Amino acid sequence: MARQDGVIKVTGQMDGISFYRTQDGYLMRKKSSISGERIKNDPAYARTRENLAEFKGAMSAGKVLKKAFRPLIMNVADNRMANRLSQQMMKVVQADTINPRGERNVLDGDLELLTGFEFNENGRLDQTLFAPYSWTINRATGVLTITIPEFTAANLIAVPPGSTHFKFVAGGSAIDFGEGTHISGTTDSGDQKIDTVPTAAQVLTVNLFPNSTHPLFLALGIVFSQEVNGTYYPLRNGAFNALALVGVDGA
Repeated sequence: MARQDGVIKVTGQMDGISFYRTQDGYLMRKKSSISGERIKNDPAYARTRENLAEFKGAMSAGKVLKKAFRPLIMNVADNRMANRLSQQMMKVVQADTINPRGERNVLDGDLELLTGFEFNENGRLDQTLFAPYSWTINRATGVLTITIPEFTAANLIAVPPGSTHFKFVAGGSAIDFGEGTHISGTTDSGDQKIDTVPTAAQVLTVNLFPNSTHPLFLALGIVFSQEVNGTYYPLRNGAFNALALVGVDGA
């Protein structure tokens, strides 16, 4: 892969070279001489077929997780999130010690490797919120909880320029990766002023359903806004907002 230089940028194909535009600029690469049919059937590409099968499974699992948390993800900004999530899902698949190569999957892998995944690399939760918090996932009751003790927002939140308020958001989901379905819920703390007055303790609760047999996920985020005459305006389409998976129970 090479980067196009110069004033004139090109897209399309010429002399076996593909020219295309990406979020990283205009790139080019040589077209592969290996046919898709050969990759599907040639014994020499058995490892390639195994890798492709597992990567496809990882991508599918990532898409389901994104759908499960879509109401919260819409408020954060990171155009590389999907790729990063697929890469992390691939690590989950590779942690499968039960199935042979090519058949490893997320359910037999280690879903707890997703703990700490940041949906917005430009506004990470671990670099935005410095107040302590704890979480619980009660599979028997289906109740997922995040508790944040009293703290001073001005001291323990990395505040973006122009913001006057913040709110905590939380989401929980039971995901059936096999069927590609989920049951999810969200909640928030309401808008809180950013100042030196201690913010009251927060308890964010998401109710799913009791005794789920599917993996359970819990996310915590923080959303910033600017208050003008009683109206709260989001900052730069969520560029500073943070959201991360803080708890995973892989069943």
